[in-house]
Amino acid sequence: MKTLSLITASYNSARTIGDTLRSVNVQTYPAIEYLVVDGGSKDDTMAIVERDGNRVTAAVSEPDKGIYDAYNKGLSRATGEVIGFINSDDYYCAPDVIGNVMKAFEADPELQAVHADLVYVDPDNTGKIERHWKSRPATVENLRRGFIPAHPTLFLRRSAYDTVGGFDTGYRLAADYDFMLRAFFVHRIKSLYLPQIWVRMRSGGATGGTTASIIRQNEEIRASQAAHGLHYPKALFFAHKVLDRSVQRARAPFVKAPDIAESADR
Repeated sequence: MKTLSLITASYNSARTIGDTLRSVNVQTYPAIEYLVVDGGSKDDTMAIVERDGNRVTAAVSEPDKGIYDAYNKGLSRATGEVIGFINSDDYYCAPDVIGNVMKAFEADPELQAVHADLVYVDPDNTGKIERHWKSRPATVENLRRGFIPAHPTLFLRRSAYDTVGGFDTGYRLAADYDFMLRAFFVHRIKSLYLPQIWVRMRSGGATGGTTASIIRQNEEIRASQAAHGLHYPKALFFAHKVLDRSVQRARAPFVKAPDIAESADR
């Protein structure tokens, strides 16, 4: 049985990381290597990891240069054939997420990436859905419009990381976009979109909390596009971004998403 590596980056995440850990604990796929890369938390984050991280195989807590530096540290330690990221304020919706990921890779030996959907939820009430990120295939046209797969739902073979490289920490808010642009636009790796909701993601955070951070993130996205030769009119780019976010909010009241936390021992 092939091993899948999961990486969680955390920093002062005591309020939320328990949900993340428990959602990994209940995954039915048995061969999981689970790495927690903490930035030197000053709260009880690591005590919770020790208490609730039943499937954590390794954890490190030390100062870093931000979330993308933590991602790169995790990649350097991961040994699985497939690698994914689940952040400390997100959690998997259902116990079969990792199993579905591995079924997709096992069905197609040439497949290099799999991604799915997620829902944004209220930070204090994860049962309340605020937005439904219904994804789409990672085509060049979709990438031009600013689309990327939802990163917490994205899983790649280790061989794809070997080809694409790690995260460019020069991008403070959009290194995940830059990474995926290199993966799907520059290297054209073979990917599969599965229309399933895999993750509940708390709204807010570094790239969604303020207007200033959203503007900066989009400026970094545009810079990454220019750096890799992907050109799209600025006005159309921002129009698509605003439309996508509006549609995500409009779908929220109607989406039926699983919630593993409803049955978990909270």
